[in-house]
Amino acid sequence: MKRRFVCADGGEYILDTPEPRYLRKKRRKKTIAAVVLSVCLLIIGAAVYFQRNVTKVLIAISEATMRSFTTVAINDAIYYTLSDGVRYEDLVSIERSEAGAITAVSANALKINKIARDAASISQANLKNLSLNGIPVPLGALTGIEALAGFGPRIHIRIIPVSSVTCAFSSDFESVGINQTKHSVYLNVVADISIVMPSKTEKIAVTTDILVCDCVLVGAIPDVYLQGDIFGKHMGLTP
Repeated sequence: MKRRFVCADGGEYILDTPEPRYLRKKRRKKTIAAVVLSVCLLIIGAAVYFQRNVTKVLIAISEATMRSFTTVAINDAIYYTLSDGVRYEDLVSIERSEAGAITAVSANALKINKIARDAASISQANLKNLSLNGIPVPLGALTGIEALAGFGPRIHIRIIPVSSVTCAFSSDFESVGINQTKHSVYLNVVADISIVMPSKTEKIAVTTDILVCDCVLVGAIPDVYLQGDIFGKHMGLTP
């Protein structure tokens, strides 16, 4: 510490004396406090940035990835369920009069319920395996900058997909000629996915419609069947 002294003759001189210990301690405490405060502000800023930007990016990537994975899982389940082959006659019964006119179109409830239940169960099992390996995300994507989205090493983000699968049959009639009606049978699978992350939960629904079989029916069909769905009573089957 430098001190200035003035002599009686008007002269002055500067005396360099050691700084008192209590002042050094006080200055050191202020420096440490400033550093700690800066670090705390930096951590808070990083947390806010992560909450607003990184989480948003992760949700978008997770949703797109889960939609793709879910579609594949459902298609694999349906392919496995229908691998033995399903004929139109296995699912739908046609009753005709003595003159050959169509009098009734009915669904084979036992068969369609089994197919729907098997497809739902296998789809559910496939979806449970999606969380084991995690979702690979390029490190550059976490910056939120599009130019860097595909760069950097890939890190695996672990998510918890909570899924519920519902399978149902539907059908429609389409005129394809004089007294000719095409009857198409579809298997509709809806997977409700909840992507559970540490800071947020996002819900998505993935719907897949698969044509199971079809048949061209010759003869007039009663309007009661053309205006409705013969599978209407067999909806919403879950595993």
